[in-house]
Amino acid sequence: MDPMTLIMFGLIAVMIIFMIRNGKKRQQAAQEMQSKLQPGAEVMLQSGIFATVEQVDEAENRVTVRSGSSTLVVHRNAIGQIVTPVDAVETPGDEIAPDDDPAFGERIAAPDADTGAESAPDAADETPASDASEGDDTPKS
Repeated sequence: MDPMTLIMFGLIAVMIIFMIRNGKKRQQAAQEMQSKLQPGAEVMLQSGIFATVEQVDEAENRVTVRSGSSTLVVHRNAIGQIVTPVDAVETPGDEIAPDDDPAFGERIAAPDADTGAESAPDAADETPASDASEGDDTPKS
């Protein structure tokens, strides 16, 4: 075989590999979207209608959505994308208040493993090396 034929077969093989890989990614994304389809999620139908999911019927692949004052029953595949998914319930202890952020340059101390107390050097106890020269501001030659 001549080299041009080998190059053509190689390019065709690479194209087939990328097509299979892209198809698997699309299928995985569709399955992920269908798993996030729960009542309360805001969705956009493929026709461009924005609605909120009220009920999902797994047996018949139907979804009941409300858009404004209208209620629609559509097929699951008519859901184009999930605009705002239903989030898991957050516990109040997981959030960090904005005032808990350290100041710029402040070191965050890690707790000791054996005592559980924080071991951080206090900023007031540290003296920089430049202050140790007792006020001699004249350059030394």
